[in-house]
Amino acid sequence: MNEELIDSAQMLAKRYLKDDTSGHDYFHAERVAQLAVKLYQQDHYSIITAQKEALTVMGYLHDIVDDKLTKKTKQRLQIITEILRLHQLDTMEINDIIYTITHMSYAQNLKQHYQLSLLGQYVQDSDRLDALGALGVARAFAYGGRHHRKIYDPAIKPVMIAGESARAYHRRKTTTINHFYEKLLQLPQQMNTNAGKILAQRRGAYMQQFLDEFINEWYSMY
Repeated sequence: MNEELIDSAQMLAKRYLKDDTSGHDYFHAERVAQLAVKLYQQDHYSIITAQKEALTVMGYLHDIVDDKLTKKTKQRLQIITEILRLHQLDTMEINDIIYTITHMSYAQNLKQHYQLSLLGQYVQDSDRLDALGALGVARAFAYGGRHHRKIYDPAIKPVMIAGESARAYHRRKTTTINHFYEKLLQLPQQMNTNAGKILAQRRGAYMQQFLDEFINEWYSMY
């Protein structure tokens, strides 16, 4: 495997994500990179070097060009493209990586569903799986706190967000608990891969259990 390519992807993720406090830090990128490889192996039993490299690189790089985290998307895409060329990836490989990391986010797919390559689907599933389960609960509250959201307000009701633009989705007023119902609990039904669907059901069930307990405790004071 091209260890120098992987090192370059890790370096970029650390440079741009190391100080993140919204749940999109370097460790999130690392988990996505590792889980994408694991899920692919579970479904296909084997993996060739080029596939493992692509999955890993996309996992590390996917959030550094997300427009909810940076206004320098174009500059960062140029840096990524130059690095991929430096490591002698061919045009098809570069295009797949760039297309995946710029079209895989939840917000990008609200108005239009983008069809990713097979490898891209495993990276997208891995990213969404990290938004579920215990990790997903922790990251949801980290993101909510970072963006000054209330934990919960019974007067603010969850709304359907399908069809919204990415800009409207990020700017809409909501609460962290609403975010579970508006987005996170919908993710298990949106998985692409067999391995992703299985793990999403387990992590989604844990998240639902947490929410049930939260609501029970909240209303026990009344």
